[in-house]
Amino acid sequence: MALPWMESLAHSEVPPKPAQRLAVFYVPIGVVRRGFFPGEQNAEIPKFTSSQKEITRETGLEVGMRPLEQLTPTQQPLEKAKQKVTLITGMDRFYKHGSDVHAQCASCFLSSATAHAVKSSVYPLARTLDHIIADHVGDQTPFRTLELSCNSHRDNKESIYFDNISWYGTGHVAPSMRDPRKVYRRMFGTQENQAYRDITGLVLEDARSLNRRLGRADREKFAEYFDGIRTIEEQMDKLDLIKHEIGKAAVKEPDNSVLPRGQYIRLMGDLMVAALQVGLTNVATLMIGPERWDTPMRYESLFDKPMSHHQMSHNQNKFMKELLQVDQFHMEQFVYLVQKMDGIREADGTTLLDNTIFTYGSGLGDGATHQYTDLPIVVAGSGGGRLKTGQHLHCSDGTALANLWLTHAQAMGLKLDRFADSIGPVQQLLT
Repeated sequence: MALPWMESLAHSEVPPKPAQRLAVFYVPIGVVRRGFFPGEQNAEIPKFTSSQKEITRETGLEVGMRPLEQLTPTQQPLEKAKQKVTLITGMDRFYKHGSDVHAQCASCFLSSATAHAVKSSVYPLARTLDHIIADHVGDQTPFRTLELSCNSHRDNKESIYFDNISWYGTGHVAPSMRDPRKVYRRMFGTQENQAYRDITGLVLEDARSLNRRLGRADREKFAEYFDGIRTIEEQMDKLDLIKHEIGKAAVKEPDNSVLPRGQYIRLMGDLMVAALQVGLTNVATLMIGPERWDTPMRYESLFDKPMSHHQMSHNQNKFMKELLQVDQFHMEQFVYLVQKMDGIREADGTTLLDNTIFTYGSGLGDGATHQYTDLPIVVAGSGGGRLKTGQHLHCSDGTALANLWLTHAQAMGLKLDRFADSIGPVQQLLT
């Protein structure tokens, strides 16, 4: 198992340059616009439509970059990390009429191929950004990419296009892992023939002599790292205990969709952050939930019964309060991971967040209108100092989402022509 960098063990006074990482936090069903977008707090509540029209919003915002100052209600959790993020508004996703909008907004979010660029599929879906980046940096880590999902529904209601944002290429999905125990074992675990042993205990036994060689700061870092790993193990033990106890009561074993959403999302996020921290991978995606799955989910502290995010999104007049709660809840989980990354110090004194491009986003601009324009996007981290933070960038009408992916690639030192049909990089983001 890999360890964080320890300055006490360095053979050179010059610390190694931290790797640049890319991570994506995908939110399904879009957001309630009046809660998320500046200038739309008094906009008319939209009625449901399945026509997938391109919708232009009048927000009074001028095109360009400005400091991120006043946050909207849904953005309030970002107050804790406002100087480490950039809000991006006005970006559009390519859409191909004649196919389902939910399937497209998930599967094509990181692809951004133009509507008719892909002839072999009804969806404009090509190799996604995470794998394009991994083509250049994936050989440096044990895992080229890491695909995680917080959907473990056992009712396979929809096709894979509703439930995956990472694709090797047209028609070739990169399957996501949904069981946190399996994710942990794949990345950190040791499986004995008879029983699963505590990997933290095993490593710490071998680390006693190492610990004596560490300085005070490194001993603290060492303890903090393994405390984090042990916390993940304890969380999964609690989940297993819940299933075991319910099993003894002759009740059907629950899947993760009926477990508290925040606990599930944070646990999968903790695993992603740990993998990025120790260099198991430099590229990761985390899909918070599937598109258009009507199976209700539990949202702890929000509702007294399971609720369907998708069904609520089609009736904003009735469920406005609940939808705003869900949107802020998702933002809170994102900010939890942003702060966690920002608390992990790298070899050169920067943080994991400083060296990561961590993007929150959805393939829908609104769950009622199903609009594929003016998407909600927040970028955290500066990718090694290459991206500006603490800003709000409002783009001109027709700016393709592919511009953002090009800019991400540029910030990581790559020159790509993969998105040649787009207008060009959002250059103002680059330092």
